[in-house]
Amino acid sequence: MMQDRLEAWITGHLALTLLAVDPVGLGGLHLRARAGPVRDAFLSRMPPALAPRRITPDIDDTALFGGVDIAATLAAGRVIRSTGLLSRPGTLMLTMAERCGPGLAARLAQALDSGAEQSLILLDEGADADERAPSTLTERLAFRVDLDGLRAQDLAELALGDPEIDAARTRLSSVTLPDEAMILLTETAARFGIGSLRAPWLACCAARAHAAVSHRNKVGEDDIQIAAQLVFAHRATVIPQGDEDAATPPEPEHDGDSGQDRDISDDLRLPQDMLIDAVKALLPPEVLAALSVPRTAPAGKGSGGAGQKRKGNRRGRPLPSRKGRADGQNRIDLIATLRAAAPWQPLRRKAQPDATGLLIRPSDIHVKRYQELSDRLVIFAVDASGSAAMARLAEAKGAIELMLAEAYARRDHVALITFRGDGAELALPPTRSLVQTKRQLAGLAGGGGTPLAAGLRMVADLAQRAQGQGLSPALALLTDGRANVPLPGRTGRAAAAEDAYLMAGLVAAMNMPGAVIDTAMRPQPDLAKLAQTLRAAYVPLPRADAQGLSRAIGTALEG
Repeated sequence: MMQDRLEAWITGHLALTLLAVDPVGLGGLHLRARAGPVRDAFLSRMPPALAPRRITPDIDDTALFGGVDIAATLAAGRVIRSTGLLSRPGTLMLTMAERCGPGLAARLAQALDSGAEQSLILLDEGADADERAPSTLTERLAFRVDLDGLRAQDLAELALGDPEIDAARTRLSSVTLPDEAMILLTETAARFGIGSLRAPWLACCAARAHAAVSHRNKVGEDDIQIAAQLVFAHRATVIPQGDEDAATPPEPEHDGDSGQDRDISDDLRLPQDMLIDAVKALLPPEVLAALSVPRTAPAGKGSGGAGQKRKGNRRGRPLPSRKGRADGQNRIDLIATLRAAAPWQPLRRKAQPDATGLLIRPSDIHVKRYQELSDRLVIFAVDASGSAAMARLAEAKGAIELMLAEAYARRDHVALITFRGDGAELALPPTRSLVQTKRQLAGLAGGGGTPLAAGLRMVADLAQRAQGQGLSPALALLTDGRANVPLPGRTGRAAAAEDAYLMAGLVAAMNMPGAVIDTAMRPQPDLAKLAQTLRAAYVPLPRADAQGLSRAIGTALEG
């Protein structure tokens, strides 16, 4: 597995090199990696020819396309226009690309399609499979690199040479691509279920760029093979099976007087099966696993799509306006702006006696604000101990899946902590993927003692991390209340109860909503007291099914 990741690192740098040679033809690169030393090390080796300018998902149209600079216009008394980033050739780097909205994606896609001297690098930090950069952009970029699983120390002794980018860019215009290469790449793309003609075109551009880097003036077999691997592997939707469905390319016809054409054709005796095997060898593990399972749904009916991309924060209750700038993104509060400008009119009239109308300065502009609502993380802490553990876990699994399915439009996250035996375990990290949730919940074990304190301590740790990521945690604790395993270093049931109340106080200090679901056959007074310590609702629910449990938790957390 580490060898595969190192290959991803090497092929990723090769993709950067080819992009530096032909940034416009190749479109760009989709880099899926969390922020950290590995991604920093990868970007630090980016060729200087790219030199990207960073943009964020909240960039406004004025910064992209240019327009009237309102602040400068008001200050100067005449129309002053600004130039946008898209008016200057070069490479843009979109950070947090998984948060890119459909509007910005359409604008950037239009810029890539318009023939302008632009390329794009997407920095995708999505944690879940359904949280990724919009396909509107990724399908226009030749390359995709996934650095997940790599550690910085594994790359300490990995050295890569610095190719001569400038010389390759000069040589690119003279590199020839034979028709046989275009036919071979197009047929290979079709066999991998790639329906868009962008893919073989991007592969042709990658093959020419690789030939230029390799000091060749015509595309050869190695160039085609590497281009197919880099462009087709992450786009594959099916794995070619056998040779019976393969289309046999026609033999090229040669004119006896065309010596140059014969030389080019002689260099392209690459069998299509060999090219297909080369692409298979570079298929990402997650893609290979997904394609190995027969699909029952029609193509294009997956869970992805622009309709499921939602911002993490939404508009809510209006707040008092504040000073700002008219950048096309903010909404100007006209009343507050006039109120700020009114007291200064006499002084401004003296300074500009010939001016007519209301004199507005950039410092007068106020913009509207709204109370932001953070996404919620519902932490299920489930007692997996005792003889009733399996039934309790089954109810919890069903409730989690129901709550996540019902709350999917609100972009709620869920997490599951189970505690039994000597400690607690994070059985399901925070996610909003229903598919991942079902997979992770399968086969959870139960039985043993009840380390309630360990479970609450893990709840506090997880809630603290969630708050640091901008989420609003909420707790749903399912237990029968009989804590009998203390924290490490202590013994006895009395110590177990003391530790549980101590950890409950720690959770209560975080001021998150919560619900304690009593699953015992009779209501437990100790558990009601624990709920008071947690500042959570106490809900005795001895015989609840998944739907009842889901409704009870939802009502308690909303209340």
